[in-house]
Amino acid sequence: MQLYEDLEKSYLSEYEQLARRDQLVGLGRLATAVLCLTCLYFAIQNGGWIYPIVALSAAVIFTWLMRYHASLAWNKKMAQSLADVNHQEISFLEGSEIPFDNGMEFQDTTHAFTYDLDIFGDNSLFQRLNRSGTYSGKKALAHLLSSLLPNPEILENQAAIKELSTKLDWRQRLLATGLIRKDNKMLHDRLLQWAANAGTPVPRLLTVFAYVSPVCLIALLVLFRFSGEMVYANGASFLFSLHLLVSGSQFKRMQKELVSADNVKETILQYSFILQSIENENFENEKLKNLKAEIRKGNEVSSKQLRQLSLLFSRLDSLHNLVAVMFFSGIFLYHVHVFRSLLIWKNKYAARIPDWLGVVGETEALSSLANFSFNNPAFAFPEINTRYEIVFEALGHPHINAAKRICNDVSFTPEHFMLLTGSNMSGKSTFLRSLGINMVLAGTGAPVCATQARVHPLPVFVSMRLSDSLSDNESYFFAEIKRIKSIKDRLDKGVIFVLLDEILRGTNSDDKRSGTIAVARKMVEKKAVGAIATHDLEVCNITADYPADLVNKCFEVEIINDELHFDYRLRNGVCKNKSATFLMGKMGIV
Repeated sequence: MQLYEDLEKSYLSEYEQLARRDQLVGLGRLATAVLCLTCLYFAIQNGGWIYPIVALSAAVIFTWLMRYHASLAWNKKMAQSLADVNHQEISFLEGSEIPFDNGMEFQDTTHAFTYDLDIFGDNSLFQRLNRSGTYSGKKALAHLLSSLLPNPEILENQAAIKELSTKLDWRQRLLATGLIRKDNKMLHDRLLQWAANAGTPVPRLLTVFAYVSPVCLIALLVLFRFSGEMVYANGASFLFSLHLLVSGSQFKRMQKELVSADNVKETILQYSFILQSIENENFENEKLKNLKAEIRKGNEVSSKQLRQLSLLFSRLDSLHNLVAVMFFSGIFLYHVHVFRSLLIWKNKYAARIPDWLGVVGETEALSSLANFSFNNPAFAFPEINTRYEIVFEALGHPHINAAKRICNDVSFTPEHFMLLTGSNMSGKSTFLRSLGINMVLAGTGAPVCATQARVHPLPVFVSMRLSDSLSDNESYFFAEIKRIKSIKDRLDKGVIFVLLDEILRGTNSDDKRSGTIAVARKMVEKKAVGAIATHDLEVCNITADYPADLVNKCFEVEIINDELHFDYRLRNGVCKNKSATFLMGKMGIV
């Protein structure tokens, strides 16, 4: 926390210094502009050589100040963005707010676990992890949290996250760069769509004409200036009109390129700066080196190419300026030249844009997980195995503040499935979510909320919080049956990690009991790993039928000084104490 507070103060101080410097540069620009115009006036009025020299010098200084102002403006934005990045971390760690995008656009209520485990949405795992400044980064992080990587890729991610966790300044600058210019799904998809549509090159004859005709027009103007012959002026006027007609013949094609990539030039420039940050950083980890190599193939420098693309779009955008069209296209066929350059760029590099954006996305996703590791140094990177060994020491829920978090040791070796009992509010659901979220984190290569862990990464399937589907006229109960059916079908293909919380709530107690027992038996027979939470203590009797595979665990509640006391500690056996009758009596209901 103190580190982020110090960094925020430092960047705010830097911003103030840059702002003062920018004010001085603004005054200098005004002074040099006035000096230049004044000297030009006196040069015209009085002649001589001193005034033109001073005017030219002032113009040179003004141009340099303009460039310096642009650099200052960018540095100001970066300093402010970096201060914002640290302020957001402070707010998050203080618990006052979670000022990060919640990824709700990636929510899928039918997914095997993301909806039940609150992976997306307000106060979700995604929102707490997300440190992506671009839509590509958010998309890559969402994909990581929604799927399971192969073991070799998990280990690669672990190594990359460990290295990036030490690069605080670089990670923050990567994020700050992305936040300066807001990216979104619409702009991201529009850029990819533009890249996917091949452009037909400008005809060779038109290319030759675009180079030769402006030279002829200028030559005719020079001849007219020195000879005064109208034939030259008429020839120049004819070429000027012809240039406008030729430019007009390409207008629809130019407009199509602009419309299909509308408003993306700023997004392209943003990605170029992020790619430049990746290109300039030195990495030790092989995965990070490979990502860097992906954007630097041969003489191709992706950041420079995207910066060139942004510039081409900016130049072609002047097509909507009538004065620019009349002057630049009328004389030089300027927009034809820009359009030709854009199509050359597109045919040469457009196919690489998805790869470049993919590198940005994957790097930002890894950076987000590295930030999670940096903020939680006590969390452990799990040892990955292929022995179906899943063991967590001091497992907790990463969303709960460390001062309030109650952790439990849990092992699915040798018994691979548990029946979990306990009264309401005793901690069953939180424990199941802790298991699920940490299995998801382990499957991405991130550290888990435990002091030590050995994990065989498995596909996670959860039935805890399904939703009714009004559009499909589907009840909660039927949605739950469908989820259990999907779990059973997936078990036919191999071992998975299953979490079930009070299933079959939409039926009578006898039906619910027999159904829960049947599901538990099926889980054991199919070698599923995981847990079922239930209030029905009779269900726990079936552990006698599977002593090597099924175990009873519970959370107890105690009545101390006429108050319920929950310690949230996982115990062996079946829950004995009850809380509902006590609470109703205490509240005068019974």
